[in-house]
Amino acid sequence: MERNSTHTIKNITVIGTGVIGKGWVARFLSQGYHVTAFDPAPGAEEKIKEGLKIAWPKLEKYGLAESASMDNFKFESDFNKAVESADFIQENVPEREDIKRKILSDIDLVAKPEAIISSSTSGIKPTTLQADCKNPERVLVAHPFNPVYLIPLVELVGGEKTAPTTIERTKELFESVKMKPLVIRNEIEGHVADRLMEAIWREALHIVNDGIATTEEVDASIVYGPGLRWALMGPFMTLHLAGGEEGMRHMLRQFGPALKLPWTKLVAPELTEELSNKVIEGCEQQTKGHNIADLEQRRDDFLIELDELLQKYWPTANLNGSL
Repeated sequence: MERNSTHTIKNITVIGTGVIGKGWVARFLSQGYHVTAFDPAPGAEEKIKEGLKIAWPKLEKYGLAESASMDNFKFESDFNKAVESADFIQENVPEREDIKRKILSDIDLVAKPEAIISSSTSGIKPTTLQADCKNPERVLVAHPFNPVYLIPLVELVGGEKTAPTTIERTKELFESVKMKPLVIRNEIEGHVADRLMEAIWREALHIVNDGIATTEEVDASIVYGPGLRWALMGPFMTLHLAGGEEGMRHMLRQFGPALKLPWTKLVAPELTEELSNKVIEGCEQQTKGHNIADLEQRRDDFLIELDELLQKYWPTANLNGSL
């Protein structure tokens, strides 16, 4: 396998095949790995195979490894068999601490000694997740973003007992599947990207709740404004350029005092029935006449072209070093 040559990970098992699990399967398959999936839910095998059929044409545009094939996929109904032959296991069960701790402990008991165990949790600390494992040094968090098969960012977070080699091997794996692994220095609930998205989400709910703007208008304020800039530079570099020749030095001197103004509320509003209805009805109005499959196709086509632009204008971005 051309993309596996730098490390020993060849066989990957995905536990839990919801939206995120299916995305992982597609991502790993697209770059030449052999992937086994396990999910006890009725109809899981049929759903994941159908999901692969939908994702594969998009992945062909995105770029397949020479050895990539859907024939490298296997669904296993026996949990032990699914885990015991894997070099790397990616867990994607529901976001509940008790469930995740139990399944990770079960995986740890069955997995071969050199296998790495990773969780897709969006917010739970890895130290918490590895607490019941006999071999916590091989357990970490690898948090992706939907759609996993196209979004390159994956946040890698080690717990108190995670070995540095575990993080390094995992980083190499994700680089081999065309991802941008961001190693988080200190574990924190919600990691990094979700905490930033959550802050915007809270403010968006306040704006809708207070009748300042509709869901469509809030979305437009991001899509046609800061979202365009953030896609290339992110918040810090965007503001650095806003400072002119002096960059961030002038930006902080000029606009720093505004940080003391009560522009943002930070704390989320109470999710009342009235607010819920405003949000739900707003989103349904925005998507009227389009089903979810159509919207996902539009999103994925856009992401593929956007990634090409990003590679053209920001080809040397290094998430753990200088640009």
